[in-house]
Amino acid sequence: MLSSRPGPQMATQTAIILAAGLGKRMKSALPKVLHPVAGRPLLHYPVRAALDAGCDDVVVVVGHGRDLVQQYLQNAFDSRVRTVVQETQRGTGDAARVGLAALGKDDATVVVFYGDVPLIEAADLRLVLEHRKASHGSLAIATCKVADPTGYGRIIRDERRVVVAIREQRDLENDDQRAIQEINPGIYVAQVAWLREMLASLEPKNAQGELYMTDVVERAAKRGEHVTAIDARESVLFGVNDRVQLFEAEKRMHRRIRAKHQRAGVTVRGGALIDDSVEIEPDAHVDTNAVLRGETRVGARAHVGVGAVLVDVVVGADAVIKAYSVLEKSRVGERAKVGPFSHLREGSELAEEVHVGNFVETKKTKMAKGAKANHLSYLGDGVIGERANIGAGTIFCNYDGVNKHTTTIEKDAFIGSDSQLVAPVTVGEGAYVATGSTVTKDVPKDALAIGRAKQENKEGYASKLKARMKTRSGK
Repeated sequence: MLSSRPGPQMATQTAIILAAGLGKRMKSALPKVLHPVAGRPLLHYPVRAALDAGCDDVVVVVGHGRDLVQQYLQNAFDSRVRTVVQETQRGTGDAARVGLAALGKDDATVVVFYGDVPLIEAADLRLVLEHRKASHGSLAIATCKVADPTGYGRIIRDERRVVVAIREQRDLENDDQRAIQEINPGIYVAQVAWLREMLASLEPKNAQGELYMTDVVERAAKRGEHVTAIDARESVLFGVNDRVQLFEAEKRMHRRIRAKHQRAGVTVRGGALIDDSVEIEPDAHVDTNAVLRGETRVGARAHVGVGAVLVDVVVGADAVIKAYSVLEKSRVGERAKVGPFSHLREGSELAEEVHVGNFVETKKTKMAKGAKANHLSYLGDGVIGERANIGAGTIFCNYDGVNKHTTTIEKDAFIGSDSQLVAPVTVGEGAYVATGSTVTKDVPKDALAIGRAKQENKEGYASKLKARMKTRSGK
């Protein structure tokens, strides 16, 4: 579990991320903030933004599904992030108050924002942090203008254009307030001691009976405190409350990820879906509708073809993954070629210059430099030596109904088409397995193995057979 102890006493800039909500509209047993966007949970992006913005103490307020959320944060961020628990979800103001209770240095600057805004970046937080520092105000908030403000809290200003309140949608008092297009993205920056004092006196004066973080703005204005606002990008307010918004957030994130790789020297065609965790080196090429997920790494000048799917795959420099191939938890060496329509299952390892062709499936199989299996084969639990050639229709019979066994093909061996190798079995260096053979015992080095039934030709029998079959069919 992440620690709930007080934060570092030397912290000068800290963050509180509110992530305790139930997320009813997701209609899911999974906590809302753990739903994935481009390969990472929603919550990952706000936490990363806070760390990248220079926050040296990041506190996440958790509630619903706390064990799962805490475990993810521990795995992803280790001791850089800690959690506190909001036992009862009584609104954002109460959640912020719970978060503040974990902070130890009153004169530190704190930024408070939400954990369901995956498009937020460090630059968005730095903008508000720096604005508060420059303005010397008690509180700095982000705002932005949108064409349709429905559903968002409105920024209420007085006749001098000074911010005096934020009204949530349900609490708007008249049509003039409903028409306001300046809305609240939910980023607040203040001094810890000041914000703690303001939150301590909050009361639930709204339709939901909750404590709103937004009420701090009105309380500050009534006390004559200086509240400043800075324009933010519209994307920072894009929160996720249901699966429609989750889908839209992921579309936007994938667009951002594609642009990042393109600017870094990677050719990415339209429709390619690349997870945030994927790494691609310059001059690589990712074609239309390819999907790259998990811890996939693509080397320089490698080519990932149309519709290929790679999950946790390492692709070496200059390798080619041809169209509609599916690779999972595998490694592809430099200058190797895979596909089209190949399937590399978990544990497959292809060395440099290996060829695996159309409709070839591998699983936990290692192929050494220059080995080839170009057509229609299943190679499970195999060790294939350098320059070995596996003919079309070859099957490694690796499973006896209870255990898996290994087939070993030593270097320069040739396996003829339509052969079955019944593991455990070894074909020696330079050996030759004749087409159509069933191999049940080891083949010595440089030997020829023929394991098929003897052919018998019956002269003149074909016409008799045809006549018999026509009689039986009545034709």
